[in-house]
Amino acid sequence: MLKRRTASTDKVVENDRTAAPTTPNSQELLHVKVHSPYQTYFDQDAYSISALNTTGPFDILPRHHNFMTLLTPCELLIRTPQGDKRIRIAHGVMHVKADRATVFLDV
Repeated sequence: MLKRRTASTDKVVENDRTAAPTTPNSQELLHVKVHSPYQTYFDQDAYSISALNTTGPFDILPRHHNFMTLLTPCELLIRTPQGDKRIRIAHGVMHVKADRATVFLDV
């Protein structure tokens, strides 16, 4: 078994290649809010949010480190217990802190 440090949580974990993939559970959620000054597009718990910035595509998962980025034109992909939600954006700002991801649009 190999040990590695995860980028999102900075914890050391063992890399077991024989382990079965895990399925998300209700304890592994983060709150995602996508809004503009005059409208809220999404405000629920989710398993993850995927977006695009100038360095490329990225994903935010529960327990992610504090993070802030400018978003480029893309389609946000929000994975929820009820299914995937896609929101097309022109630009925005994403702020992640304490299992909360907030996307500010049209600012």
